[in-house]
Amino acid sequence: MQPCEIRRIEGPGDRSAAVGLGRWTMLYLHDFNMSAFWAGITGFVWYAFGAVPLQISVAGQLGLTTDESSSWMFIIWFSGAVASIALSLCYRQPIPITWTIPGLVYLGTLAGQYSFAEMVGANLIAGVLIIALGVMGVGARIMAWLPLPIVMGMFAGSILDYVTRLVSATVSDIAVAGITAGAFLLGRAIKSPRVPPLGLAMIAGGIAVYVTGASVNAPILWALPAIGVPEITFSMSAVIAITLPMLILAMGLGNVQGIGFLMAQGYRVPINPLTVVVGVTSAINALFGGHPATVARTGVAILAAPDAGPQSGRYWASLVAASLTVLLAVAATPVMSLMGVLPHSYVFALAGLAVLSALQDAFEKAFGGRLRFAALTAFAVAATPFSIAGIGSASWAIMVGMLGALVVERAELLAYWRDRSHHEPSIAT
Repeated sequence: MQPCEIRRIEGPGDRSAAVGLGRWTMLYLHDFNMSAFWAGITGFVWYAFGAVPLQISVAGQLGLTTDESSSWMFIIWFSGAVASIALSLCYRQPIPITWTIPGLVYLGTLAGQYSFAEMVGANLIAGVLIIALGVMGVGARIMAWLPLPIVMGMFAGSILDYVTRLVSATVSDIAVAGITAGAFLLGRAIKSPRVPPLGLAMIAGGIAVYVTGASVNAPILWALPAIGVPEITFSMSAVIAITLPMLILAMGLGNVQGIGFLMAQGYRVPINPLTVVVGVTSAINALFGGHPATVARTGVAILAAPDAGPQSGRYWASLVAASLTVLLAVAATPVMSLMGVLPHSYVFALAGLAVLSALQDAFEKAFGGRLRFAALTAFAVAATPFSIAGIGSASWAIMVGMLGALVVERAELLAYWRDRSHHEPSIAT
């Protein structure tokens, strides 16, 4: 399907493509179905309870002010919602644009190593590079060259600290963090999409905070988001340590997997225009203190799945979820001001629980097939916090992992590249 093409729909009378707002409205309403509507509600619940707690935690790690974190939260949710609505309406495909959760987690691991201004500058460069890769149509080719097991080994090592802090918080504060973790396990045991485990953990832990009186006496600011352009600084060390991993996590992890799922569902995804939109959204995010956008992997799995109704109408799930996330953007200030109210044990527990599935997925992709030694070396290096020549351990992990693959697993690396080259035409179109 070509961009923004009006397709023929079935039904009595003249259903040929037509011009005019009324005809467009009829065309979209024809595709609406309740399965897509409830899938959109489910997607929004995941956004609210699966992603927001993690963002609150990382903002606290980075030591951001309420205004800085409010601007950050507003722009990434608002820009993603606008991009999702525009793409879904234009192509009539469930294309959810949010922000890279692995990228957010990675930024949290860099707290104290780089200033917020340096992070903003590095994220801005990442957005510009994503635009360039989309315009040139080479993004998918570049991502295919970097082995996914090494990337996932690096990512697993980078976020391991979140899980160890979860364990420490649970041991030291069973009344709050322990109940939070227990509720999460109960949610996983229920195995119902209508009962998100992290949402259950957030509610149970919040009740525990209230009952035990563990909350801090600090005001919650009921105000509209404080939107502003932060200080921006460009440094080579930040570009190496932040920009390159962000490109990998946003494009090689988020875009490729999200687009791959859409293609598996039978959609003809406009990859290069989509990459450009992700890049533009990422650059806009950075200008207001946010981090790069991506095609939402979890969002796609919810909004584009068969449970979301007929294939032709699943884009309504994306429209519903994106419209509701505007509410998160508007509520940025009161939500982010919770950082000063919630106890650290509760925030650490939620953050650790939020990345558990991502860590499990990273382990499975890193060690479930080829290049396991390379993935292991990348994991070990990334899990060890250090900096050499201003370059953090995550960047060194990629280089050491590639070196390990070339020296120890050369045959597997060449086979991996051959397989990726055979699949490249289906990705980079």
